[in-house]
Amino acid sequence: MAENNESEAAPAKKGKLKLIIMLVVVVILAIVLSVVGTLWFLGDGLPGMGGDEGESEEVAEETFIPSSYHQIDKAIVTTVQAEGRQRYAQVYLALESTDQQALEAAKLHMPLIRSQLVTVLGSSDFNELQTPEGRSGLADRMLTTVNQVLEQEGEPAIKRVLFRNFVVQ
Repeated sequence: MAENNESEAAPAKKGKLKLIIMLVVVVILAIVLSVVGTLWFLGDGLPGMGGDEGESEEVAEETFIPSSYHQIDKAIVTTVQAEGRQRYAQVYLALESTDQQALEAAKLHMPLIRSQLVTVLGSSDFNELQTPEGRSGLADRMLTTVNQVLEQEGEPAIKRVLFRNFVVQ
């Protein structure tokens, strides 16, 4: 009987070892499949697959185009209303564009642009011009005005209107 007990004990150890090895293989397989599935669904494809060569040729590389600026030499000065009193606003501007032709067009049509910008500045509220949000809104309205003038003349648009100096009193 002692011999029978030893033979039964040996297969039990092999069964546990086999179970542990199978569990480790299943866990490793699950990890590998989750990583491969994630890469596949995110669109990166699998490493080493050469099927994306045609797509990379179609995507054009974006090149950096530096901005150019035109500084308006004379300040735009006008009165603004504030609680029944007249206040003054003085703004020095610069125009930014990546298209040199747009800046040349802005220089050509500067009398019309200045006239429209004086109107935009004069129609602003004094209290609004004292806040950063108000000045940002004014810059946006000025950009819209400049681009409308350039569009009427059939010229390309500028990118931004920048304040070089801004004084209200």
